[in-house]
Order: sequence, then structure tokens, then C-alpha cells
Amino acid sequence: MTTLFLDTEFTNLTADCRLISLALVDPAGAEFYVELNDGWSPDDCSEFVHQIVLPQLDLPRHGRSRAEASLELRSFLAGYDEVEIVSDALAWDWPLLLELLGELPGNIRCREDIDLLRDLAEADIPHHALLDARLMGGAAQRQKR
Repeated sequence: MTTLFLDTEFTNLTADCRLISLALVDPAGAEFYVELNDGWSPDDCSEFVHQIVLPQLDLPRHGRSRAEASLELRSFLAGYDEVEIVSDALAWDWPLLLELLGELPGNIRCREDIDLLRDLAEADIPHHALLDARLMGGAAQRQKR
């Protein structure tokens, strides 16, 4: 089974948050990263997101429509037989992944790793989905040693 590390950035810390970007990182090297150019608006974003998250986006390079992102995500996941998706904040990340993915393929399960939270608490988290997912993968590799 392959473990992929998931992180997302979203508009605000409320029940009606909207996905802005999503990353899945395989410590073996493969990565999926997308920034959505629809389905959210800067008007929906918290001050934190305006100050920290939005300036890091590169929509001309990574921007996709929700429909395009969903197809690309399904294609990325189809390259794996069995997948365990790990997040440090599953309550936020998992629903946003499912919303983008649509129907969950049968070869995927999820797990929250509280130990990652402890390890990452000491790190300078950039609040960029891809960079944060890479940090989680690195922290998990260090925990195995």
C-alpha cells in the first residue's frame, strides 16, 4: 500500500469553507498539486488567507477549473493499486478532497496522523498545500527511522 500525504488550503475556518488548493505527495517522488480558479472567491477568504495563502498562489501555472482538477486527481490516483491518504487535519482536508474527487474509488482509505501535528508544530509551516504535504511526508519518513 502506498501512503500519500494530503494538504489543502481553503477560504476560511468555517463549515462553508471552499477549496483553494490541494496537494498529494508520495514520498517516493510523485506529486499532485492544483489550485482552483473557480468555486471560490477572494471575498470568501479570511484575513489570514488573504495575507498568507493567496500571495503564494500561481494560478497561471497551477490553476485549473474544478472539473479539470477532478479529472487530473482521478488520473493521478488511478496510478496506484492501494492508497492510504494521510493528513494532519483530516476533518478539514478529507471533505474537501472528497468534494473535488466526487465518488471515492475503492482502493483509497484515509488516516489522520496526530504525531505529524506534533512534529510539524515545531516547523515553520508555509501554509502552501504542496509545501505542507512535502513537510508531512518528510516528517513521516523521519518518524520511521
